[in-house]
Amino acid sequence: MVRFSRSGVVVAALLVFSPPALAETEPSRDTVLATVNGTDITLGHVLAARDNLPEQFRAMPPDALFQPLVEQLIEQTAIMQEAEGTLSPRERIAFENEQRAFIANAALTRAANAALTEENIDAAYTAFVTEFDGREPTPEFNASHIIVETEEEALALREQLDAGADFAELAREHSRDGAAAAGGALGWFGLGAMIPEFEEAVTEMEVGSYMGPLETRFGWHLVLLNDTRMSSAPPLDEVREALEQNLQREAAQAELTRATEAASIERRYEGFDSSILARSELLDD
Repeated sequence: MVRFSRSGVVVAALLVFSPPALAETEPSRDTVLATVNGTDITLGHVLAARDNLPEQFRAMPPDALFQPLVEQLIEQTAIMQEAEGTLSPRERIAFENEQRAFIANAALTRAANAALTEENIDAAYTAFVTEFDGREPTPEFNASHIIVETEEEALALREQLDAGADFAELAREHSRDGAAAAGGALGWFGLGAMIPEFEEAVTEMEVGSYMGPLETRFGWHLVLLNDTRMSSAPPLDEVREALEQNLQREAAQAELTRATEAASIERRYEGFDSSILARSELLDD
């Protein structure tokens, strides 16, 4: 079945319509903006349509989007009314699946968002710190590096460092990995995070010193050890996003489990031949 992109319809409409003005001074989501054969199109429908647009279109000025969105909904409503009751079995089943998925996702999203209270986040962070502090402290390192293809390049850069050149400037100019833009900074890392040759080098260095050339499978490195510390629980700001995601995931799973356990379910697919999945022609007349 040919699928028409909602954003594509809006883009085409933007080339035709000029922006209108709303008559109401205090509109609500139930404010009727158009009626098609007795079916109302409300401001709520338009707002929801706008929220479903790709980001680049949502960023457009409202006066460039408003009328095209209303007209798009008018056209969709008109064709829907004419086509209602004419869906093929394949289309009807696909619609039922999409409806099921939309409602389920909305319910799980509500449950996940409801879990994001400061009380829950604080409790999750407390549990995280308790678990973290119960581990054996381990050393962590903050290092920078310059990586080049050949030993000759690394030796030439080492000579510049020995002559007083700035490590970060040389990294920005010569290093060939993603850390170059940050002056070669690799941030904090613990044991096991780096390849063995690199880890062995930093564990033997003194803070503020540099060494190299060091050969690894990635190339030739010059390494600067910026600082060391023993591992400790990071502050809440650093782990808040991960804690929130975990809270949402757990809340959604709990809601899914609750609803499934509360339902009366008869599973009749045991022993069913899974090769039937290749028979998509069963969807057709």
